[in-house]
Amino acid sequence: MAEKRTISLYPASEKALRELGQRLKDARLRRRFSMDTVCARADISRPTLYKIEKGEPSVVFAAYIQVLRVLGLLDDLALIAKEDVLGRRLQDESMTRPKRAPKRSLHASVGKGGDNG
Repeated sequence: MAEKRTISLYPASEKALRELGQRLKDARLRRRFSMDTVCARADISRPTLYKIEKGEPSVVFAAYIQVLRVLGLLDDLALIAKEDVLGRRLQDESMTRPKRAPKRSLHASVGKGGDNG
């Protein structure tokens, strides 16, 4: 039999997961969906939905996706890490930058005046 693995989270991560669970529960209640309705439509068990709404880290991500779909919130998933500000900053800093602008060629500016004739 497989050994059950415990997932350890930092306190801020635990808090974020609990808050997500509460938001999903609030969304379910605003839609006036019972737990049984969401479970049937998401093809998950009632204990799994209970764990999701409590923010327990042992629930597989696919179950969250199913609940988001049932609640009509699946498009919100696309917002996660959409604007990776830190990643873009790190990428920009790692790019090599010239120490000064390239010199302009004298030949490029000669003969480009308005009168050619």
